[in-house]
Amino acid sequence: MFKVVFAVFAGWPTHFARQLSTRRHLAPVCAVSAPPAPAVRAPATTGSVKKAQTLTEKILARHSNNASVAPGQNIWTNVDKLMTHDVCGPGTFGIFQREFGENAQVWDPEKVVIIPDHYIFTSDPRANRNVDILRDMVKQYGIKYFYDITDRSDFKANPDYKGVCHIALAQEGHCKPGEVLFGTDSHTCNAGAFGQFATGVGNTDAGFILGTGKLLIKVPPTMRFVLEGEMPSHLLAKDLILQIIGEITVAGGTYKAMEFTGPVVDAMTMEDRMTICNMVVEAGGKNGTCPPDQTTFDYVRERTSELFEPVYADDSASYVQDYRFDVSKLQPLVAAPHSPDNRKNAADCRDVKIDRVYIGSCTGGKTEDFQAAARLLHRAGGRVVVPTFLVPATQKVWADMYGQPLPDCGGLTAAQVFEAAGCVAPAAPSCAACLGGPKDTFARMNEPQVCVSTTNRNFPGRMGHKDGQVYLASPYTAAASALAGRVADPRDYGA
Repeated sequence: MFKVVFAVFAGWPTHFARQLSTRRHLAPVCAVSAPPAPAVRAPATTGSVKKAQTLTEKILARHSNNASVAPGQNIWTNVDKLMTHDVCGPGTFGIFQREFGENAQVWDPEKVVIIPDHYIFTSDPRANRNVDILRDMVKQYGIKYFYDITDRSDFKANPDYKGVCHIALAQEGHCKPGEVLFGTDSHTCNAGAFGQFATGVGNTDAGFILGTGKLLIKVPPTMRFVLEGEMPSHLLAKDLILQIIGEITVAGGTYKAMEFTGPVVDAMTMEDRMTICNMVVEAGGKNGTCPPDQTTFDYVRERTSELFEPVYADDSASYVQDYRFDVSKLQPLVAAPHSPDNRKNAADCRDVKIDRVYIGSCTGGKTEDFQAAARLLHRAGGRVVVPTFLVPATQKVWADMYGQPLPDCGGLTAAQVFEAAGCVAPAAPSCAACLGGPKDTFARMNEPQVCVSTTNRNFPGRMGHKDGQVYLASPYTAAASALAGRVADPRDYGA
């Protein structure tokens, strides 16, 4: 199942997916323990409950009109939102039309969100045709939420365009606690940060949802990850998820819900939580969740007036595995080529010379990611010694880079710090080189180079050239590496 899911969602060759399914035995660096002491939570409001449930189980029970559900149970799930983009959207609508008929109507045009973001700033005619097809479908079916890219010469001229789908979904108020979100992209799990069930589906499933608003799914078992201890100043959320994936391997979470909890999660910003949940699919996870709290509610209420009803895991819920991490003992990490679970300490890779640095993507291209990188560059001083590419995830992130002064940086914005450090000027928001794309894609690796990147995947060919080598890292580690011209420990540069 793991191989099929990845091959379909990311378009990887089958031998890449097969490589991922191979478990590697890693030395344990965390405690796998009995469940922690339960946190005090508000009571759930899903009606009578036959058994204690995890957060994922409780959401799925509500959306299948059941008092409770159990792992392995097949249920018809009512969908709150469906998202698709320029790569999968045309195929999704094509399947919908074929199976439901040319005169069929979308089940709810206000619950479908279409966000072109993958192959948009390119001269490739096939990529541009995909966006044209989406425009036709939006007009035909009256889709309310379409964030079009209408002026490729100046993205800022179009207020409708947003950027990378997963961050735009959150910023536009489409992610809400307790809801069910499906998307035709494997990193749809990003939205689990809001305490909702969010996962990627293929075009066929999405086409069925377009016609019915439902999907038959199997309830996943849940793994729990308790993050505790004091977060060191040199670590970011990206280090934590690389630690977890390195611990359980890329197959360790296969078709499981991954529930993140504990005081470290409670203290995280929403962007930090998105970083964690975004990469559960790199461990094979079906979805990831963080318990919703006041931080969640404040973020959501600033972006939508729609009502939502959060749910929480029951104190006595059953988990297939419990992991406990003391984050105070962790070091800055990288995932070395060619797998997200090829975990190494950044300090142990100092001999690796690099050709470029890339800061961007749904995982590592948010406002706080760029602010972290800029703070390190400002503290360290000097200029980058390799090309350093910056791709903000959304227009909002782009505006923040240019408009928000950074604390302790003399009133400079992130964009000003990057310019002073000699980075390449920020590109228009999009997925860009995260997944390669057409050869004219900004920052695509068209040569067999070595790159430190804040993205989420590092398989052969992922960022372009089949012989390229990608080290996944936090924004701190990426910025430090840009200054060093090699993989660097950010502690050596003031982190």
